[in-house]
Amino acid sequence: MMIERDPNGDFILDSSELAQRFGLSLTDLRRHMRHGSLVSSVEIGTAEHEGTKRVSLRLGNRLWRAVLNAENEVQHEEMTVLRGNAPGRSRR
Repeated sequence: MMIERDPNGDFILDSSELAQRFGLSLTDLRRHMRHGSLVSSVEIGTAEHEGTKRVSLRLGNRLWRAVLNAENEVQHEEMTVLRGNAPGRSRR
């Protein structure tokens, strides 16, 4: 996946590739984006991870993460399905 930065430093990801990663049509992904249900975050590496960034996108119980090097090239990516609590059970 190609990840670029705009002049403000924001990350730009290809919508078609993201839709594929989440198993969605491009139309469905864009609908989720418009409704604010696709949430993103970026973490900047420190200490031994200096120069790297981790981009995370969450949609419902699915979490896609990519680790980028200093040139913003994807070094590793993974899709995780997050487990929730069973109905009626609380976290402790």
